[in-house]
Amino acid sequence: MSTPATTMPVHAMLVLGTRPEAIKLAPVARAMAAGPQFEPIVVTTGQHREMLHQMLGMLGVDVRIALDVMRTRQQLSDLTARLVRELGAVLREQRPDLVVVQGDTTTALAGALAAFYEKIPVAHVEAGLRTGVIDNPFPEELNRSLIGRIARWHFAPTPAAARHLTDEGVPDEQVFTTGNTVIDNLLWVLAEGSGTSAFRADARAGDADMIRRAGPKRILVTLHRRENQGERMRGMGRALTRLARRGDVEIVLPLHKSPAVRDALLPELDGQPGVSLVEPLDYLDFAATLAECDLVLTDSGGIQEEAPSLAKPSLVLRTTTERPEAVEAGAARLIGTDPDAIVTWAERLLDDPAEYRRMATAGNPFGDGEAARRILGQLAEDFAADVPVGLTASGPYSTA
Repeated sequence: MSTPATTMPVHAMLVLGTRPEAIKLAPVARAMAAGPQFEPIVVTTGQHREMLHQMLGMLGVDVRIALDVMRTRQQLSDLTARLVRELGAVLREQRPDLVVVQGDTTTALAGALAAFYEKIPVAHVEAGLRTGVIDNPFPEELNRSLIGRIARWHFAPTPAAARHLTDEGVPDEQVFTTGNTVIDNLLWVLAEGSGTSAFRADARAGDADMIRRAGPKRILVTLHRRENQGERMRGMGRALTRLARRGDVEIVLPLHKSPAVRDALLPELDGQPGVSLVEPLDYLDFAATLAECDLVLTDSGGIQEEAPSLAKPSLVLRTTTERPEAVEAGAARLIGTDPDAIVTWAERLLDDPAEYRRMATAGNPFGDGEAARRILGQLAEDFAADVPVGLTASGPYSTA
C-alpha cells in the first residue's frame, strides 16, 4: 500500500477516555506526529482520568485538549449525554478532517456520534469485534455495533472481525484488516525496557519458563467488567483465595479504581497470603508484570490480545468474548465465572506441563506490530487520492 504525500497535513482528532484506548491509540498518535502527512489532535475525555494521566506522557502522546466528564457514580445515560455535548463543542471549534475512535467504550461511541452530527468522517480502530449478545459485554457490544453504523473507515484487527462487518452490510472497500495496535504498543514498551514487575523479586529469580523454573507460579489477574460486579466478582475473589492457599503461587491483582470492584474484592482478598493487591499499574509496569507472569486470569479485553504475544496462557472469566481468535488458536480458554471452574482450570494449567505448553505455544492471531503503519497508509492514500472521504463512500451507508 502506498502512502502518497499530501500538500496539507490531515487534521486528525483522536478521541480517547480510558486507559485501553490510550494504549491502543498511542501507536497511531505517535506515527501521525512523526511525519508531515497528519497533524494529530489528541482529546481526552477523562473517563479514566487518574489511570489515563499516569501513562500518556510515557507513551509519547501529547494531549491537546483535556475534558473532565466524570462524576461520582453517574449513570451511563448522563455520561453519554455529557460526552456528546462536550465533544460536539470541541469539534465545532477545531473542525478536524476526520475523527479517530478506538474500540467500544462510551467515549468511543460518543466521539463517533458527535462527529456524525458535525458531518465529520470517522475512522474506527479495532472495528468488527462481536459477541452476538447485545448486552454482553455491557454496554460495549452495543457501542461497537453502533460505531459500525457510523464509521467511514473500519480498521479490523483480524479477518474474522472484518467478516463481521461485511456480513452486516459494510462495503468491502471500507473494511481493512490491519492487526491490533495493542501489539504495536506492547512491543514498543517492552523495547523501552523501563517498566518494573509487580511480582516479588524472589519470585522473579531463575528460569522464565514455568515448566522448568522452581519457585512460586505467578498469576496475573485483572477484573473489572460491569456484568461481573457484585456477587459474581465476590465468587471470583473466593476462587483466588483457594488458589493462593495452595502455597505455591503468587497472585498479583491490580485493583481497578471502580468502587464496585473494590467493594467486591477487598473483603475477599485483602491480607490474604500469596495475594498482592496493588494500585493500577502504569502501562510500562503492567507490561513488565505481564512479561514475567506464568498465567493470566482476566475478564478484560486487551490482555487477551497481549498475552499470546508473550506466550502467556489466558483463562477468560466471562461467558462470552469478542476475541474468539485467541480461543480458537488455543492461546486462551473461555471458562465462565463459576468459582469451581476457575480453580479447576487454573490448577490444570499449573499442574499439567503438557497442557500449559500447548497453550503457551499456540501463537498470536492479533498481529505483528505493524497495525498503525497500515492504518496511516490507508488514511493517507484516501485523503491524497481522488476518492470520497466524507461520512461514507458508497453502498448501504451512503448519505448521498
